[in-house]
Amino acid sequence: MISNQILQNTIDGIKAITRREYCILDAEAKIVVTTDSDRVAGEYVPQVEAFINSQADSQEMQGSHYFKIYDEYLVEYVLSVTGADDEAYKLGKIVAFQVKSLLVAYKERFDRDNFIKNLLLDNLLLVDIYTRAKKLHIKNNVQRVVYLIECNEKKDSSTSDILRNIFPDKTKDFVTAVDEKNMILVKEVNSDDPAEIEGYAKMIYDTLSAEAMSKVYVAVGAVVNDLKDVSNSYKEANMALEVGKIFNCEGHISHYSKLGIGRIIYQLPLSLCKLFIKEVLKDKRVDSFDEETLMTVNKFFENSLNVSETSRQLYIHRNTLVYRLDKLLKTTGLDLREFDDAIVFKITIMVSQYMDYMEKQSQNRL
Repeated sequence: MISNQILQNTIDGIKAITRREYCILDAEAKIVVTTDSDRVAGEYVPQVEAFINSQADSQEMQGSHYFKIYDEYLVEYVLSVTGADDEAYKLGKIVAFQVKSLLVAYKERFDRDNFIKNLLLDNLLLVDIYTRAKKLHIKNNVQRVVYLIECNEKKDSSTSDILRNIFPDKTKDFVTAVDEKNMILVKEVNSDDPAEIEGYAKMIYDTLSAEAMSKVYVAVGAVVNDLKDVSNSYKEANMALEVGKIFNCEGHISHYSKLGIGRIIYQLPLSLCKLFIKEVLKDKRVDSFDEETLMTVNKFFENSLNVSETSRQLYIHRNTLVYRLDKLLKTTGLDLREFDDAIVFKITIMVSQYMDYMEKQSQNRL
């Protein structure tokens, strides 16, 4: 349950204070961690097995005090401290209590982590959600939102530690792993105010980018008011992550509520997309247009089809912009100064981006 490193750090720190040697053994009487350089991890200690099988909770043997540490009714660890005096006994009781507290805390965290994972994956019956939540002291009717964090580099324990340090309230916010690259934060929020939701997303992105030193993407689901709906927020964050990579090329934060038409395109079958591109562009592809044309079109869309503002931002004469738009009209039959034609071409660009992305994903899987 508790990592060996945590146990080792604990007894090393206590040894530095008390000047005593400590050893923690498992239920099979094998050393797990020790401060004594004459003993090694994995070493079997016969007299400890006899102690485990006895009725005593503590015992003095061969100049050391031994203490049982229970997980509920079963012996999980045995602690030994050098010395047969009363002080060694008191120190042993204190350290055993400390390890027992760690055991309880880590078990509770594991149970919570397990619950959240199953909740996200829809692995729980409705009645189990509320029963287990009550047992784990997790509130039901509060507002929550799921943040899905992807790191380009394989995450290590430091990534989750950083997230837990940003959001230290373990009764309200839950950090769990999805796979080797993805982390999930289930965050309790005060309201569905977009500024608050965006603020947390930026905090996550800025902190992980600086401290984890890797490229980070943050996707945000919708705010939900019931535990049973947390899985929906996770699914939305998952979609936001993928759709954001396709259509939000320069951004690293994607919100499900802001996906717009990209959400619809992402769910289209590729066969339908190919048919649409063929009908609009005939035998052409979007990437067959030169960079100047595509840059002009994108800037034209950014400025809501305003010719004057677009030409000003591109530092070109108005007539030059009109010439480029007329050239595109001759090629595609679409006049981007007309709203309906502009929509068709905008969708064409987005469908093409989606097809390119899916093609790359397919190649990466081969």
